[in-house]
Amino acid sequence: MNPPKSTKERLAITRQEMPHQEASVRAANFQEVNQGYSAESAMVEAQRCLDCKNAKCMEGCPVMVDIPKFIMLIAQGDFEGAARSMSADNCLASVTGRVCPQETQCEGVCVRGAKSSPVAIGNLERFIADWTYRHPEVLNAIPPASSGKRMAIVGAGPAGLTAAGELSRLGHDVTVYEALHEAGGVLMYGIPEFRLPKQIVQEEVGRLLAAGVKLECNVVVGRTYTLNELREQYDAVFIANGAGLPVFMNVPGENFKGVYSANEYLTRVNLMAAYDINGETPVLRGRRVATVGAGNVAMDSARTGKRMGAEESFIVYRRSRAEMPARAEEIHHAEEEGIRFEFLVAPLEVLGNEQRWVTGLRCQRMALGEPDASGRRRPVPVPGSEFVIDCDVVVVAIGTRANPLLTATCPELKLNKWGNIEVDEQGMTSLPGVFAGGDIVRGAATVILAMGDGKRTARAMDAYVRSR
Repeated sequence: MNPPKSTKERLAITRQEMPHQEASVRAANFQEVNQGYSAESAMVEAQRCLDCKNAKCMEGCPVMVDIPKFIMLIAQGDFEGAARSMSADNCLASVTGRVCPQETQCEGVCVRGAKSSPVAIGNLERFIADWTYRHPEVLNAIPPASSGKRMAIVGAGPAGLTAAGELSRLGHDVTVYEALHEAGGVLMYGIPEFRLPKQIVQEEVGRLLAAGVKLECNVVVGRTYTLNELREQYDAVFIANGAGLPVFMNVPGENFKGVYSANEYLTRVNLMAAYDINGETPVLRGRRVATVGAGNVAMDSARTGKRMGAEESFIVYRRSRAEMPARAEEIHHAEEEGIRFEFLVAPLEVLGNEQRWVTGLRCQRMALGEPDASGRRRPVPVPGSEFVIDCDVVVVAIGTRANPLLTATCPELKLNKWGNIEVDEQGMTSLPGVFAGGDIVRGAATVILAMGDGKRTARAMDAYVRSR
């Protein structure tokens, strides 16, 4: 055990940098960019924590991980204790340690961030999660007593998997129904291998299955089974099927060959391994790839295009850099990898040849006006500023909406004007015993917010079935 350091000694420790692949190397492969802390670096970084009495970092965490506890245990070199503490709070720690926007959540409210860099909470979370998977024996827990209750979960994404883990721990018989052929949802089809290795996701799923959770893939609720059929078989149902319906620009030429939604583009590459030239899944390998949008999905798409062999891959965004919603780390990594940014530019038309293949993107320069409802300054067209970006692939990454496949078959479910399911403070829908969470309720949001919904709603479902 390391002896505790004084506050002065802790404040003198600088933030430990995350080792990573060099940009010139990683831009040509799909291996993970960040390579993780060593045990020594993790312990040094953990010693930077001031162990605040009022831990604001926990308030910033949607799944309420006991952050000071697991960091203190890492600082002491007690990785086994840290693993047990983390796994009790977060069943997908190796995922959140990689893709959670810590800079706006737990690290964003860390008191050390006021005068220096915040504690690298996400990096430490990733370290202990990865350590846990190298030492699975530390989590051999006694199975809980069976409640005799059966729970159905629709969707094996972050919200559904988190709810499954929580409900299983509470002794319920849990079955997860997944429409695709692999569990993981956006973790498998949306986030690229270089940010979140798929083996990591499958290890997380495997741990849930080992704990007794049942999984049925290739099941489309709304087609294979109706929601009412699930209600007849289970004591409660949790809908967590996400928001997977792409939003397009509604400009001329958008139906030309070479235009992808980000959903389709990333699904082909990530889930169906189109990056493998010997694979069977087709995807266009553009020479010049234009991605419209500036969120994390847009960064993933542009960086994927680069790795797929594009001579030039660029972002087209109608606002300025200051308004970009993507994580700072993802923007930084994209810049390092040579992604070109076209700021204050709005597409007007997709151009094509006689065979209807994409040849370019006709755009217009924009200026920033007054703030809109989002709080960001509204882009205003600059007259006479039209120009053409030459490209042969266009990826549209401007958001998603709720997929109506399930809700259209169950008109009793109350929806809002965007087609998202409405829930009460407990996460219950207008149908008794049917709960919902994640993007199907929130609209497109982050992995960690979906997980927070899964964790909270699982507890509400437990209380509901036990009260009956």
